[in-house]
Amino acid sequence: MYKKILFVVLALGLGLALASCASAPEETKSSVEPVAAEPTTAECPEADCPTCPEPEACPEPLVSNVPFAEDWAGSPHADSAAEAFRHWDEEDPAVVATACAKCHSSEGYAEYLETGANVIELPALENKGIQCVACHNEATAQKTSVVMPSGVELLGLGDESRCMECHQGRASTVSVNAKFEELGLVEDVDAVSEELGFINIHYFAAAATKYGTLAMGGYQYDGKSYDGNFAHVEDYDTCIECHDPHTLEVKIDDCQACHTDVTSVEDFANVRMNGSLVDYDGDGDMEEGIKAEIAGLQEVLYQAMQAYSTDVAGAAIVYDPLTYPYFFTDTDANGEVTEGEANYGNRYINWTARLVKAAYNYQVSIKDTGGFAHGGKYIIELLYDSIEDLNPEAVAGLHRIDHGHFAGSEEAFRHWDEEGTVPGSCARCHSADGLPLYLSEGVNISATPANGFECTTCHSDLTDFTLRAATEVTFPSGITIAIEDETSGLCMSCHQGRESTLSVDRKISDAAPDQIVEGLGFTNVHYFAAGATRFGGDAQGGYQYAGKEYMGYFEHVGIFESCSECHNAHTLEVKVDKCGACHADVETPADLVVIRNPEIVVDYDGDGDVAEGIYGEIETMKEALYAAILAYVEGNADMAMIEYNPAAYPYWFTDAGESYVTWTPRLTQAAYNYQYVMKDPGGFAHNGKYIMQLLFDSIQSIGGNVAGMIRP
Repeated sequence: MYKKILFVVLALGLGLALASCASAPEETKSSVEPVAAEPTTAECPEADCPTCPEPEACPEPLVSNVPFAEDWAGSPHADSAAEAFRHWDEEDPAVVATACAKCHSSEGYAEYLETGANVIELPALENKGIQCVACHNEATAQKTSVVMPSGVELLGLGDESRCMECHQGRASTVSVNAKFEELGLVEDVDAVSEELGFINIHYFAAAATKYGTLAMGGYQYDGKSYDGNFAHVEDYDTCIECHDPHTLEVKIDDCQACHTDVTSVEDFANVRMNGSLVDYDGDGDMEEGIKAEIAGLQEVLYQAMQAYSTDVAGAAIVYDPLTYPYFFTDTDANGEVTEGEANYGNRYINWTARLVKAAYNYQVSIKDTGGFAHGGKYIIELLYDSIEDLNPEAVAGLHRIDHGHFAGSEEAFRHWDEEGTVPGSCARCHSADGLPLYLSEGVNISATPANGFECTTCHSDLTDFTLRAATEVTFPSGITIAIEDETSGLCMSCHQGRESTLSVDRKISDAAPDQIVEGLGFTNVHYFAAGATRFGGDAQGGYQYAGKEYMGYFEHVGIFESCSECHNAHTLEVKVDKCGACHADVETPADLVVIRNPEIVVDYDGDGDVAEGIYGEIETMKEALYAAILAYVEGNADMAMIEYNPAAYPYWFTDAGESYVTWTPRLTQAAYNYQYVMKDPGGFAHNGKYIMQLLFDSIQSIGGNVAGMIRP
């Protein structure tokens, strides 16, 4: 069924328009039976004369009203002479292959939308490219989802779904793994197989790049996590918001509002934002754009592939991006494609599963020429993992992910991918839009899983990067504290933990200290509660025992009093070079643990060392608390043995690996404080004395030995 509706309508409309404007020829008039002549003005009063109606305006020909026709006519979609549309002219029979028609002809695209399958056989010479009717029809008007080659359906889309139906590639992690399973190569990944060939993602798979691990377009290695949908900024987050849908060109003028140095398409190669402050390719250049970082990693991967192909697969490999099937045998072993090598008869045949994975990802990075902008960090992760899989030593000096707030591949942001929604209780700190909503409305609702923070998470204006205001912080204890430095208020809106003395006491209620309470469970403060530590007893983030006094806000010194004065706001790293002005022994981050005010000669942990850093004092007391917790449980016949695992929820387990359930109030208090200290690794600097007070009191409460220790 060939859809020539548009041209029929245009021709018919034009014909009708012209016909309605033509005057009847004289001979036609004379052939009509004569009628009585109308009276003239002279023969009758003006009032009795008939009025001639004004003739209707001649409508413009319909063809001149087709919107954006000129824009479309100059686009690649309209270039019907291009290889993308002429590839099948010389085939026998000369038809556009059924499997290709969906994206290489208007008729195939329309047929796919109607039937959900590739069924059309279009005569090649009738292929006119991608015309208006492909995207403007009843089916696309209602389209809100796209099924990717991995089988994953991306939901809740808008008009960009029309683009994504074709710009998604034709392979994925799923199809690559399926081939390995079919050939029995899952375990022996270094076995050369005559049946295995190169697997090609195809061209311009921008949607697969943009949606990252949600689409699984690249080859994703087992045990690795990957970035999800790259959300740019509001109003410029879809294909058609960044590209003109008719010319396909990038909307450069719109981009200049934020990327002021961009005046041409070529300038996008130099774009790099403050969420990308690591040297991915290890060349020492932190000023180059993300495109250059990717190019550096491509070079490292290609070298690793060539070394592996020679040393393991038994034949050297070379790549030609312009000649199918792209990878060829390097017959002269010079590392380059030379005359006569890039032909199908010389295609590379010494494939192993390991080499196919790497080659697939190399091609993914090459064939999405805008990948650096569509989802650059996903591409970087694919390249890094491919290099590491071929040669673990080759990743020395390379970087796979960004610093915490921008590490979109990590659990803090990927935890909710399967559910598809970040619950309101987590959205404030684990979504890109949660914090702005909380600061403006004081509440949170569920959110879409994020790919790390965005600039707009902390900045209300992307022209001058104005920070959002946070002049007070309400901690989990319910205590609200005014914050003089708004930057710190912004940080502490999240870095405050999720529990407190109050919430622990509520769970314990009036149970006896050593009574096993069914359903009591472990109370987890959550991670990096630096703000609560800094304010100590004023915020009550740790479990504070009744009758004890606790250190309040820790004042540091002058210009190093706020979060951002001590930490880089984007990398989160401590400004170690500034610390050395007072702490002469500090030159690297590792040296921070030696910090101690030399005027305080107090042996807090009782080990006899009054010169060690506060970090060392805390470590000894932390070990003593863990030992006291084990001894407390061992001394109670009704309680199971207990073990702590800092990397696995819910952290406390029986020796059989099951979640710990025999909790008493006393054990709950001590375990809470142990976790509190573990999950604020910078607690020694944020408020060391408060941390030591929590540890001392917990050891003492649970029956540990505090002899020789000194409570701050």
